[in-house]
Amino acid sequence: MSYNILLLEDDLLFGETLQDFLEESDCIVTHCRNGEEALETTYASRFDLYLLDINVPLIDGLTLLDELRRANDATPTIYLTSYTDKEALSRAFENGADDYLKKPFDMDELLLRINALMRRTKGRDKLCVKELCIDDKHKRVSYKEREIRLAVKEYQLLKLFLSNVDKVVTKEMILDSLWNPNESVSDGAIRVYVNRLKKELPEFSIENIRAVGYKFVS
Repeated sequence: MSYNILLLEDDLLFGETLQDFLEESDCIVTHCRNGEEALETTYASRFDLYLLDINVPLIDGLTLLDELRRANDATPTIYLTSYTDKEALSRAFENGADDYLKKPFDMDELLLRINALMRRTKGRDKLCVKELCIDDKHKRVSYKEREIRLAVKEYQLLKLFLSNVDKVVTKEMILDSLWNPNESVSDGAIRVYVNRLKKELPEFSIENIRAVGYKFVS
């Protein structure tokens, strides 16, 4: 087992203990102590797995995952929490959690949960529509075995389209996926990236849904 893991845990001693344990199992662990730090870290690096506490400062673990999922981040996620009420756990799964462990828990059980989850989600790294494929693990795009080189935002936009093929992708969804919340972006900037994709992929149709967004047609 060797995964790149983001750990959100505000208890310094427990967080460091968990980090040491996972690193002894050949994982790379980035430990964040508040939700705001964790969110900023996800913008800078890509992870194989999120381990999230719920009751943490600045941005709680539930809100954090909700924001990540709205930004089309499908990284497998396990909550490590002392919460037991059904409302919190229900919200956790509604926001896109894959599993949870109640504190205190056995470290070896956590490893078993991690390995099982990573086996289940292994196929998420590749996304294909006909012969157009995104290999998200290696950040590559190919069409009929031909590699297509895209800029970062072009890649992010194509991934969003392929995740919602034949569905309307709203301008709000694009803004959430391609830009940080505090950035001011015009409709013209969105059109620039859409037009670049049209140029790179003339075999596919990207329809303009007036005043709403776009639809990538399979």
